[in-house]
Amino acid sequence: MSAPTYTPHEIVERALELSRADGCVVIADEESTANLRWAGNALTTNGVTRGRTLTVVATVDGREGTASGVVSRSAVTLDELESLVRAAEAAARGAGPAEDAQPLIAGVPQAPEFTEPPAETSSAVFADFAPALGEAFARARAGGRELYGFANHEMVSTYLGTSTGLRLRHDQPTGTLELNAKSPDRTRSAWAGRSTRDFKDVDPGVLDAELAVRLGWAERRVDLPAGRYETLLPPTAVADLLIYQMWSASGRDAVEGRTVFSRPGGGTRLGERLTELPLTLRSDPHAPGLESAPFVVAHSSGGDQSVFDNGLPVPATDWIADGALENLVTSRFAAALTGLPLAPSLGNLILDGGDDRSLEEMVAGTERGLLLTCLWYIREVDPATLLLTGLTRDGVYLVEDGEVTGEVNNFRFNESPVDLLGRATEAGRTEKTLPREWSDWFTRAAMPALRVPDFNMSSVSRGV
Repeated sequence: MSAPTYTPHEIVERALELSRADGCVVIADEESTANLRWAGNALTTNGVTRGRTLTVVATVDGREGTASGVVSRSAVTLDELESLVRAAEAAARGAGPAEDAQPLIAGVPQAPEFTEPPAETSSAVFADFAPALGEAFARARAGGRELYGFANHEMVSTYLGTSTGLRLRHDQPTGTLELNAKSPDRTRSAWAGRSTRDFKDVDPGVLDAELAVRLGWAERRVDLPAGRYETLLPPTAVADLLIYQMWSASGRDAVEGRTVFSRPGGGTRLGERLTELPLTLRSDPHAPGLESAPFVVAHSSGGDQSVFDNGLPVPATDWIADGALENLVTSRFAAALTGLPLAPSLGNLILDGGDDRSLEEMVAGTERGLLLTCLWYIREVDPATLLLTGLTRDGVYLVEDGEVTGEVNNFRFNESPVDLLGRATEAGRTEKTLPREWSDWFTRAAMPALRVPDFNMSSVSRGV
């Protein structure tokens, strides 16, 4: 006789029953993925995976304060559940008082979907996409180009329960499509990417047509030296820069004088105008097409994230409002410590406030400048100014008199996203985009293209 199968909510409930700690949080993440990969205009691999990760947070009240212990394990069976709970409790007893200790979030009426089976993905998510990809292969082959890339779809159902009665559930679909087109001699390359929830709103044929145009631009090569150039940053590049800015927007670190958002002499730059453009940088768990968890899911504490905040509702938040710094990221502990407003991090990022011009229209309005495709290998140089360095990739194009006239060499850049917002002279139409550098960690973004009159291409790069 086969062993009974236990649903995620039953696992959560059983772990809470086994707990002997003063407080307990249990997070069950049920994950399924489906993917396709291709090279040289032909599918190479495909697959579907399933997995479960269970995280137990135990809290123990002592004379000196409350301590926490966190243990996560994959593929935990019911027989292994007690050892996981005891390990978390032992970790809590062996730890000192937790700096971020707060009362666990009080229970609310159980979410009706908490007891439902997890959502799952499968190869069926590619039912319409796969035939369209085959048609794109045929057109690429006829046009003398080779397509490489992958499509990945992930569904994570998160079940969160606490000893204070909280029972919450969130299903998070995440889809990414990345497509590279190369000339047969591999001297020219172009990239395009899309984020999606279900692969119903992405067309590989449209991307292939876009890449064909870019490979055509690259038939003329122009070498340029390092320097400052008027530059059009497409939405994907803007997303990569502003996501890193968001990750660096710790309220506590700013108050302690350690970030670009610290005010010289003490305090933070909240209220300060960062750009003359009427831009609003915001997160909203209910943004159409970019939906994310409407409550905190913290598998560990660190920075301005706290396991004690698990289940805390996260409202829509403006980080920059009409050009001025409005909020910095805080946990309940960080907000109490600094006096800043409570503003937990969220799972998406949106920049609004530009005009309705497309990137193509912005190119048409450019006398002479550069058009980027994407950025990669982004690294921090100086946290005090948020100076970042990185490389351009898969196409930097010269724009002259409103038209792309050729491809130029790649560059290393040195720029701060905060400074870039202050120097940007134009923002275009906001659209969903896939950040190329951070797509393994953050995919839900909507950004406009930005025009920067003096983007710092600090040196020439020979990479592709």
